[in-house]
Amino acid sequence: MNKDRFYYDEKFLGSMSGRPLRILSEYLGPLSTLQRNKIRDTIVFFGSARLKEQDEYYQKTKDLAFRLTKWSMDKYKDEHRYVITSGGGPGIMEAANRGASEAGGKSVGLGISLPFEETNNKWITKRLNFVFHYFFMRKFWFIYKTKGIVYMPGGFGTLDELFDVLTLLQCKKVTRKVPIILFGNKYWDGLINWDHMIENKTISKSDLKLFVMLDTVNDAFDYLVKEMQK
Repeated sequence: MNKDRFYYDEKFLGSMSGRPLRILSEYLGPLSTLQRNKIRDTIVFFGSARLKEQDEYYQKTKDLAFRLTKWSMDKYKDEHRYVITSGGGPGIMEAANRGASEAGGKSVGLGISLPFEETNNKWITKRLNFVFHYFFMRKFWFIYKTKGIVYMPGGFGTLDELFDVLTLLQCKKVTRKVPIILFGNKYWDGLINWDHMIENKTISKSDLKLFVMLDTVNDAFDYLVKEMQK
């Protein structure tokens, strides 16, 4: 084995010249792993990393992820369908992975290397535990296999993901139907004035059909199952 080759040179791979290879590795690496583990599609949960176990949204996230995992395992016994996926961190992300784990199913964690979050949460299936350097590659993997998305209350990161996905759907860059839930009417109504945007003609009224706002685990479960199977 010739260690002088560039693809063994860590200094080169970590340099500006090696950046295209690092980006490509964050595409090909997860692709190979997901194919090897036969992950056909996912349900993605977004939400605040700051919410603790005692918070109602943490518990509702865990319950919803649990129910969806049980449903998928019962209905698709020989396939890995609608696998719960999160951003890998604490809070709502942890709750989603935990719900899937406690149901006996697999779950994916698409983490990001940050100075204030040391590791992904412990509930992610080990071989499906990813840590990205590039936000845009992480975003790609959130969308690539998803068949449904749940947005729990969250901060800047959650809003970033929300408007990114809505823009992709609005502009037809994602052409498949993806059911989107904003969970927690009180939070979302108090945060975003959709009517104000319509009145000022910055969005169309029809754009509000890209998502629904729901408040209960039962309603969210029923909506996702119905829409994903269409």
